[in-house]
Amino acid sequence: MSIGVWIGVAFLGGVGAVLRFGVDWLVSLRVGFRFPYGILVVNVSGAFLLGLLAGAPLRGDGYFLAGVGLLGSYTTFSTWMLDTQELEARDERRGAVVNVVLSLILGLGAAALGHAIGAGL
Repeated sequence: MSIGVWIGVAFLGGVGAVLRFGVDWLVSLRVGFRFPYGILVVNVSGAFLLGLLAGAPLRGDGYFLAGVGLLGSYTTFSTWMLDTQELEARDERRGAVVNVVLSLILGLGAAALGHAIGAGL
């Protein structure tokens, strides 16, 4: 792998992280901060886009840059888990369970839908 690809991954990783922060913030401002809707939107949209990318005919450096660099930093497992733990810590057990189940169902569905669309390209 070339140094240019490494630099591209680093740059796109920064872009993806900023996009994640922005989407999370905008969604949370719109619907509230009590439940982590922003991270839910980020992870479901990221799962769709990663599925689309995986199904599409893009391979090689472009696939690596978009998938690992941009979308890998856009989605976030750790924040999802922290948000779930924080719901539990506030004695919102139902919210914590809903966050896990909804994220898994919507994320898997979005990835499958994205993959199916990408395969049709």
